[in-house]
Amino acid sequence: MLSIYQLKPKFQSLLRPYAKSLFDANITANQVTLTACLGSILVALLVGCLAQFQWIFILIPIWMFIRMALNAIDGMLAREFNQKSNLGAYLNEICDVVSDSVLLLVFAQIDSVSSYLIILVVILSFLTEFVGVLGVMIGASRRYDGPMGKSDRAFIFGVISFAIATYLLPLSWINLLLWVISLLLIYTIVNRIKKGLQEVTK
Repeated sequence: MLSIYQLKPKFQSLLRPYAKSLFDANITANQVTLTACLGSILVALLVGCLAQFQWIFILIPIWMFIRMALNAIDGMLAREFNQKSNLGAYLNEICDVVSDSVLLLVFAQIDSVSSYLIILVVILSFLTEFVGVLGVMIGASRRYDGPMGKSDRAFIFGVISFAIATYLLPLSWINLLLWVISLLLIYTIVNRIKKGLQEVTK
C-alpha cells in the first residue's frame, strides 16, 4: 500500500549532512526526539490559543515539515552514529503519539469541527502506532504500512492546515475529511495486523 513513508530513504539522504553536524556538536538522538515533541506541544498551544484567527494554522504545515525532518534525523543519529538505546526506543514511540495527539486536538478549537470526530481520529492514530509496535511482540518487524501512517497523517493535516490558513478550504468540509481519514486509519490498522501476521508465517 502506497505511503509517504516509502519516500523516507530519499528524505534521509538529503538530511544526512545535518545529522552529521548535530553529531559533531554532541547532540544526541534522544535530545532531537524530545525537541520535536516539545516543539509540537508549543505549536499546538499557540495555534490552539489563537485558533479564531485562521491564518495561525499556517504554523502547522511548517512545523509538520520540521518535525518530519527531526524524526528522520533522530533515526539516523541512532542507527548510523551508534546512539541506539532502549530509552530512545521508548522516547521515539511515546513522543510520536504525544506530538500527533496535541497537533490533532488543535482542530477541535474550530467551531464548525466536531470534537467527537477529532477524538476518534486521535484514538485511531494512536491505535495505528500501537498495532505497528505490536508487530515486534509477535516476532515481526515494527510495522509502518499505510495508507495512513505517521508521515501520511503529517502530510494530510499539513495540507488541511494550509488550506484553512489560506481560506481555500470551507470549514464545513473538515468533518467530511475527518470521516475519510478515520476510514483510512481503520484500514491502516487492519493492514498492519495483516502484514505483521504474514511476516511471521513466511
